[in-house]
Amino acid sequence: MKLDDKVCYCFHVSKRKIVNYIRLYKPRRASQISECGGAGTGCGWCIPYLKQYYEQFQRGETIDEDELTPEQYAAGRADHIKSGHGKPPPGATPIG
Repeated sequence: MKLDDKVCYCFHVSKRKIVNYIRLYKPRRASQISECGGAGTGCGWCIPYLKQYYEQFQRGETIDEDELTPEQYAAGRADHIKSGHGKPPPGATPIG
């Protein structure tokens, strides 16, 4: 996934917005990333990715592109929701 791809489909938050939030506000815990447009507070699919970005930042690594394509990421989210692990809020991007 590239920087302008969506990470939080529930609240339409891009990876760029999340990375900039982490860089500018330097949250003390990964859970504080939820203050960035509500990321991670919907179906929960993006939480592992938010934690990964947080940990990369803490190690001083550059948060670049992920190996997943946006299509693979969306399919994973759809499986997550269909298996009952999360429920998107009203207005979220529909599952595929």
